Amino acid sequence: MRNGASVSGARAKSSDDSNGETEGNLVKMGKIPEVLNQHILDAYPDNVCLVATHQPDGYCQVSPRGSVHVYDQDTLAYWDRGAGSTYDAVESGTKITVFFRNGNIGGSGKGLLPAGGVARFYGVAEVHAEDCEIREKVWNGMIEHERGRDPEKKGRAVLVRIEKAEQLNHKPLSEIESG
Repeated sequence: MRNGASVSGARAKSSDDSNGETEGNLVKMGKIPEVLNQHILDAYPDNVCLVATHQPDGYCQVSPRGSVHVYDQDTLAYWDRGAGSTYDAVESGTKITVFFRNGNIGGSGKGLLPAGGVARFYGVAEVHAEDCEIREKVWNGMIEHERGRDPEKKGRAVLVRIEKAEQLNHKPLSEIESG
């Protein structure tokens, strides 16, 4: 047992095990709470997710991405249509931050995300530019409006394998309550 994990498979909260990783026969919890799936998918246009990447000049590029959605509980995905500095900076292995904010589901210490309605996701990119099952799943998983912006599917799928997910107050997303 480590970090307060119990033998029953439930995981106790601890300061250094914020991502639901477990050992042995314990249940592995996803880094993205399932209750956020639909909120992230529906973020566009009012609460569009922001994708941040590190640029060659040392600055961060922060770009809105209406196509962000939950690929699985440990992975976010988005469609990159192929223009701009974010596209140029992202390749497999690139570190990416995704910022989600929806004031309607949190703030003032209340709601699903009590610290300002904010969730931050830190992960590593996995780029799928060629036709494959993953690329097709990302295409089909995003909202219709975004598919309409690249009807010939010239863009590429980007998976963000989440390494850390937290609220604005730095508490792990694994601590939010589902209802």
